[in-house]
Amino acid sequence: MDAVLLSRIQFGVTVGFHFIFPPLTIGLAWIIYFMQRRFHQTGELIYQQMSRLWVRLLAISFVIGVASGIVMEFQFGTNWAEYSRYVGDIFGAPLAAEGILAFFLESAFIGVLIWGENRVSPTLYRLSSLLVAVGATLSAFWIIVANSWMQTPAGYHIVGSRAELTNFFQAVFNPSTLPRYLHTIDASFITGAFFVVGISAWMLLKNRQAEMAGKSLRIGLVVAVIACVVQLFLGHYHAVQVANTQPAKLAAMEAVFEDEQGASLLLFGLVDPENRTVNNKIAVPYLLSWLITGEPHAEIKGLNSFPETDWPPVKVVFYSYRPMIILGGAFILFTLWGLWLLKGGTVYNNRLFLRLAMIALPLPFIVNQLGWITAEVGRQPWIVYGLLRTADAASVNVPAAQILASLVMFVLIYILLLGLWIFLIAKELKSVSDANVNGKEVASAW
Repeated sequence: MDAVLLSRIQFGVTVGFHFIFPPLTIGLAWIIYFMQRRFHQTGELIYQQMSRLWVRLLAISFVIGVASGIVMEFQFGTNWAEYSRYVGDIFGAPLAAEGILAFFLESAFIGVLIWGENRVSPTLYRLSSLLVAVGATLSAFWIIVANSWMQTPAGYHIVGSRAELTNFFQAVFNPSTLPRYLHTIDASFITGAFFVVGISAWMLLKNRQAEMAGKSLRIGLVVAVIACVVQLFLGHYHAVQVANTQPAKLAAMEAVFEDEQGASLLLFGLVDPENRTVNNKIAVPYLLSWLITGEPHAEIKGLNSFPETDWPPVKVVFYSYRPMIILGGAFILFTLWGLWLLKGGTVYNNRLFLRLAMIALPLPFIVNQLGWITAEVGRQPWIVYGLLRTADAASVNVPAAQILASLVMFVLIYILLLGLWIFLIAKELKSVSDANVNGKEVASAW
């Protein structure tokens, strides 16, 4: 058993499971704030009732997310001691900022949202919903900063066998921070919006709390269509950044082996890295060069321009990137259809749309995972791009058997946590569905 490979699998499982929850809580927190603003603007009690439901679902997701994320901090010291020694001077700063400046803000005011509705003023309660959303969004920023520095390191120098910080601003706003952050936050809006739309669609199909479900659907759908269209441009912005700073990753994403002027955009193909070719491919001539550079005949570097030892796993990167793009396009079409139905007033009764909305609910979670795989596997074989290889970053004193045992334990725990999350979500939905729709009786049910 290879200890480095097991450590990579263990960290991948940990981060992959944890990454289910932050995009959801970020997007859902902002949608709750929009509901609170709507309640303040209209005085309609239904918006307050709506926010109660989504606050409960936010709280459940937040707690499970925190529980699953704690383990990652320890793995840096146990499984990745050489990495921690190499970048500790840099990596610790954004993690500390995340805890002090963002996580405490989010966690403190989420408590106000859960227990403070009848204990604080309406203004403070509405402000709390905003601060939870801001705290979650800031928390994501500092985590993205730390990860982006690993992708495109800046503001450092090497002293002996360690990277030391020389310019905090350059390290924070390294070349990939803003493209990755904006891309991730918009994905969070999509995730939260599809979650709201999917659950609201289920409630409408079951004829449970129809007024609440309809208004929730409307808010979620408007957020979804805006976020999906904006993501088209943010994804392009991020892809251009990858082409400029991590050309080997882009070459793997697009399965470009030879340097190519007027590179085609591959729509479909079967990648054969051993023979350095793509079989049965369908491509649009010149489109990749034009999208990346604005010039249809510009040169795109292929994988053959890099030592094969520096190639990322081509098949994994290519086959994770493709469905992410396809689903992103499907999201745009689906939400635009929903917006058209909403404008005509038929979205609440269109059973086909509502059923598809339920089916679509988990798809943004899948897309988030595919995007994470593309980004992180595409960085390989580097844990810090161009500076430190993953094979050199693992702990040298932790035996493979112990890593395997802890990996099995984590998998079992995460299965239990996932089951608990689904059970609690279903329980809350049953509770609100069984309540009467008129104001005071619904309020008393909570």
